[in-house]
Amino acid sequence: MSELILNVHESEEKFSENYYLVKGNYEYYHYICDGFDDRGWGCGYRTLQTICSWMNHNTGNATEVPSIRKIQEILVSLEDKPASFLGSRQWIGSFEVCLVIDKLYDVPCKIVHVNKGDNLQNILDTLRGHFEKFGSPIMMGGDVDCSSKGIMGVHIDGKNSELLIVDPHYVGKEQSKEFLQRKGWVKWQPLKDFLSSSFYNLCLPQVKAKC
Repeated sequence: MSELILNVHESEEKFSENYYLVKGNYEYYHYICDGFDDRGWGCGYRTLQTICSWMNHNTGNATEVPSIRKIQEILVSLEDKPASFLGSRQWIGSFEVCLVIDKLYDVPCKIVHVNKGDNLQNILDTLRGHFEKFGSPIMMGGDVDCSSKGIMGVHIDGKNSELLIVDPHYVGKEQSKEFLQRKGWVKWQPLKDFLSSSFYNLCLPQVKAKC
């Protein structure tokens, strides 16, 4: 969808060698961006769509970014979900995102499990290595903190480490990158601000940007 904003994380800020970012272009999918009202449950689908747009721009394996309905159809066809899943408002997480990416693009994904937010510090090297080697967006979901989100970068600085979050929960007409960043829909989120009591699952597509 060409009307969606490209690369919403980009800014005039200059980053040091401790920053590791997504490579290549992607479009920002969020609640109701295609006219379909998915408020309250569609965040995983929207982050998946953002990742699919990155695949189309950067891997040479372009296919139409799937609608929420199409994503549900794929999961039912793979027998991951029952037929009753079609047309439902059931959310999806990192595992389902992994299945759909593999089906559409023949790209495997690595699932990284963090048993509680306090342990996100332990996977910083994994995230750094991912952005250095592949540069693809990461999907992140949790249980207590059940809202899915995209990770477009990592800043490694000891206890001050941060993740670059692209939040699909935005509702409204397309605005500028500056607006979305100012309002916090795109932000560097310190690890200490993630819920310590929630586990997190991350989906890391194992494909390199051709750029």
